[in-house]
Amino acid sequence: MTSEDPRALSDALGRLATTPRLLVALDFDGTLAPEVDAPLEARALPEALAAISRLAAAESTTVALVSGRDLASLSAISETPDEVLLVGSHGIELRMDGHETSLTPDEVAARARLSDAVHAAAAGHEGVFVEEKPAGLALHTRLADDETTETVLAEARRTVGALDGIHARTGKNVLEYAVRSTGKNDGIDRLRDIVGATGVLYAGDDVTDEDGFAALGEGDLAVKVGPGESRAGHRVADPQAVARLLAELADLRAHLGHS
Repeated sequence: MTSEDPRALSDALGRLATTPRLLVALDFDGTLAPEVDAPLEARALPEALAAISRLAAAESTTVALVSGRDLASLSAISETPDEVLLVGSHGIELRMDGHETSLTPDEVAARARLSDAVHAAAAGHEGVFVEEKPAGLALHTRLADDETTETVLAEARRTVGALDGIHARTGKNVLEYAVRSTGKNDGIDRLRDIVGATGVLYAGDDVTDEDGFAALGEGDLAVKVGPGESRAGHRVADPQAVARLLAELADLRAHLGHS
């Protein structure tokens, strides 16, 4: 059951702050940045960026953003220090040591068929737009009315459902398709291995963040942002609360950890 008790969360932060090698992994939209209608206008709260900078500079501490956004978009809007690792496209892309996404020839062909189907479903509908990603596409309906949304999503599910090798995820006002089944859990697992983390904090607000929470185990800390059912052990209300949580963790890491 997800706890909303701030004292319980503070106690959990205190325990996590003593771990020898800390990984702080964070969703971006709705977690560090308030939700906006235009995706490229999203920005993390200044208080969150300040806390992230403190954590990224701390000894034996790594900060990473783990997002459904493609890496180019995430890099353009995140405004985080270079020390902060970026994981995009639900774990497919990683900003570290020049990593690049590479699709197999079969995946490239599947993505082309997927693109045709998704763009056809969105065509001519007001308030609907398609976001291109390296391994798939996202069909956004945030600006559309309910009737349009229902029509477009039904058509997309019908046409894409006829294709082989396509993986679907439903998020807040978005239906995402990819030719590879990688999830945020895969991104967190890769980060844990890369940095040798002995403890992980992951915070996220969307349905897709449940994959990230699933990657956590004993000694880790999962924080759900906002309402909704979740497997996370703790909950905070909004990005402002996340910023305060990160500042508290930075303070605790300085006093109890290795900085």
